[in-house]
Amino acid sequence: MHQPTLAPDLFSPAPESDAPPRGPSDPAIPALGELNWGDMYAQLNEEGVAVTPPLLSREQCQEIIGTFDEPGRFRSTVVMQRHHFGRGTYKYFADPAAVPLVRTLREKLYPPMAWMANQWAPQLGERTFPPTLDELIAECAENGQRRPTPLILNYGEGDYACLHQDVYGDIVFPLQIAVMLNQPGEDFTGGENVFVEQRPRFQSRAMVVKPQLGQGMIFPVRHRPVRGRNGYRRHPMRHGTNAVESGHRTVLGVIFHNAR
Repeated sequence: MHQPTLAPDLFSPAPESDAPPRGPSDPAIPALGELNWGDMYAQLNEEGVAVTPPLLSREQCQEIIGTFDEPGRFRSTVVMQRHHFGRGTYKYFADPAAVPLVRTLREKLYPPMAWMANQWAPQLGERTFPPTLDELIAECAENGQRRPTPLILNYGEGDYACLHQDVYGDIVFPLQIAVMLNQPGEDFTGGENVFVEQRPRFQSRAMVVKPQLGQGMIFPVRHRPVRGRNGYRRHPMRHGTNAVESGHRTVLGVIFHNAR
């Protein structure tokens, strides 16, 4: 489908400074304070996906994995093959704030990611977003989107995820992050992350991304702006997972808008 060219001078600039923010600091996850958000933003614009340095230690990853077998932690369990989403299981946290590491990642990563989203806003001809997660969650609630969306995805041998987007409602924060909780090559083989970018008037582009233990992947929920000859264009993106060949692969997905 043809995607319209978006002339950036037709829209008001984002209110945030063009200077990238400083990394958010937190004693529980010190790596957050070392993130170079200028580099993350440049990588996101260049490749469509930005891979962070390791954010979590193996012990912290195991702490999050351990919640998967605690049913009281979750509001919903999805067996993917029942819905033709692929094969595997994922669970949505009932209250992400009740899991300290998940709460910290969601709250601390939101402001710099909102800065990135708001740099994109005039290029896409879309709205800007508030500076804090609490403000976004309040806005979602007013729109009937009250169900938390952070989740754990668990894949065993032969499991995979079909290409998809995580939209969930009318209010869609345009970026999300997925954190690898296992070590590829040791805990599992296969299971590569696949991103497909639709390029107007061209063939789609597929990307395979292989984060290591504790690393995060920042990527668009629906689309990203790409500069063309006459302005910016929307490039829709979808993501999925290649089949796991052996072992178990577990990922934490941090989505910032809530679901209906």
